[in-house]
Amino acid sequence: MAECVFLASHFQISETQIMTNRFEETPPVPTNSNEKTVAASRVRMNELVMPNDTNPLGNLMGGRLLQWMDVCSAISSQRHCNRNVVTISVDNVEFKSAISKGEVVVIEAEVTRAFTTSMEVAMRVWAENLRTGERRLCTTSFYTFVSVDADGRPVPVPEIIPESDFEKERYEQAEERRELRLKISRQNKQAEHKSK
Repeated sequence: MAECVFLASHFQISETQIMTNRFEETPPVPTNSNEKTVAASRVRMNELVMPNDTNPLGNLMGGRLLQWMDVCSAISSQRHCNRNVVTISVDNVEFKSAISKGEVVVIEAEVTRAFTTSMEVAMRVWAENLRTGERRLCTTSFYTFVSVDADGRPVPVPEIIPESDFEKERYEQAEERRELRLKISRQNKQAEHKSK
């Protein structure tokens, strides 16, 4: 620790000067409901694929990627609602490209729409090969979360403010995606009752 203090004082580096300004693009978590934009919910998470994350072929296990996607999208929804959240549904996840040991997984998530107590979160997942510089899209998906209180009961969430044309279009389409999810949920419940 003394070495760090020496280096900082020797080079006269303050805590605010140690990084570039690029990370200022991620705004602080807003608590004012008038500031709940899609951009304010945006999260980028990076994970290095280690040997214990892989299958016998040396590729990232699908379950591990789903876990990382769940964490990233949960943080995004928590940035939006300022509460604990629980995962309610995961849309189709298709693995378009294997991710190898040693590559970096980059996951981006953002809230696309907020309903009464639930939020839809869109995600994109890339793999980056740090040796070659190659970056490829591996999957996209939507997760749905519900905001809960300390007792696990659903609580209302603030509206999301879509700003760009793309965000507004995706916001409108979210209602159709939600209806489809609810229809599938009802069908699953009916099938469950029939099997008993």
